[in-house]
Amino acid sequence: MANVNLNPNDGNNPFARTPQEIKRKRIELGAQFTFLMMTMALVIPMLWIMWDLAYRASDVLSYTYMVIGVGCVGLLIPYFLIEAAKRNEHKRKLFMGLAIAILAGISIWIVCITVFNMDNGGFDFLTLNPKKRMTAGGVWAPLIGTFLLVLLSLVISAPIGILAGVYLSEFANDNWFTRIINLAVVNLAGVPSIVHGLFGVGAFVYFMDMGRSLLAASSTVAVMTLPVIITSTKEALTSVPQSFRAACWNMGATKWQTIRTLVLPNSINGILTGVILQVARAAGETAPILFTGALYYKKIADTGFDSFVPYGLEDRFMALSYHLFTVATQVQDVPESFQFGTAVVLIGMVLMVNSISIGFRIYLRARKRW
Repeated sequence: MANVNLNPNDGNNPFARTPQEIKRKRIELGAQFTFLMMTMALVIPMLWIMWDLAYRASDVLSYTYMVIGVGCVGLLIPYFLIEAAKRNEHKRKLFMGLAIAILAGISIWIVCITVFNMDNGGFDFLTLNPKKRMTAGGVWAPLIGTFLLVLLSLVISAPIGILAGVYLSEFANDNWFTRIINLAVVNLAGVPSIVHGLFGVGAFVYFMDMGRSLLAASSTVAVMTLPVIITSTKEALTSVPQSFRAACWNMGATKWQTIRTLVLPNSINGILTGVILQVARAAGETAPILFTGALYYKKIADTGFDSFVPYGLEDRFMALSYHLFTVATQVQDVPESFQFGTAVVLIGMVLMVNSISIGFRIYLRARKRW
């Protein structure tokens, strides 16, 4: 057998890359670099805007930043220690002990600094109601109103959207009626929010006689977010392999038993994606709640139980999105830090709720069977 020269510098090397392969590799690297630049063009401005907002609101949220920063570090370090303990059997007790000690120390520090600054007004912007025609005080009334709006709209839209998605994906036949429903869901997702607000006025405020209230506003926001939950539920259920269903049916299970015990548990992380999107949209909407229940200003109790549940289902309420518009455009002599602080609190609330949902989704994904 003749010897084969494998020298890469030799023009006769059969394993050398051809000019076409070199050109294809260069095109691939160019595409990767282009995609990286496009991603950075989106991420860097967003981070810059967030930093600018946080800096401009530092006068009213400085102590909050400190507690959040220390709390994040206090959670990350024990997390890495626990992961290291899982990989190292010999030093598991040491890593777990360090994680518990750090968590305990950070928790005690946060409690102490919170109690101290509560007494000295460090968290007044979050715990006080607007005062002096919204030029002083804090954002507690609109903050708790937004939280109740998001919670109630989620309670209304999540069960209806998930059940509708299950029906359309698993039970509905492929006929003209089902196609009309799917077309209506797609079209509903593209309707502007102001139209949803007018629909809420006609359907909930007048026809169902709810009046301008928290319940009417939550119902309007729930209708507006239904298409996202229905679509994400359908896609999540479709992603479960059909062979799973066939195997379950061959074991004698009914269709509902298959859906309840196999399909839904394996698609819950995709369903939660739609719920997370619903939370973010519900917290930031202004037009629908402006017509159905949001108020320019409403005084609530500063202390006691009434300060935590200040709005009933039939009461009008304040919301952060509308409050931000008001202090930025309608009220004079409002400190700049108040305006940016309101924006930071709104973004922070959305991030907090989304983080909890994403963490729960990651936990469920880890328990997935495939």
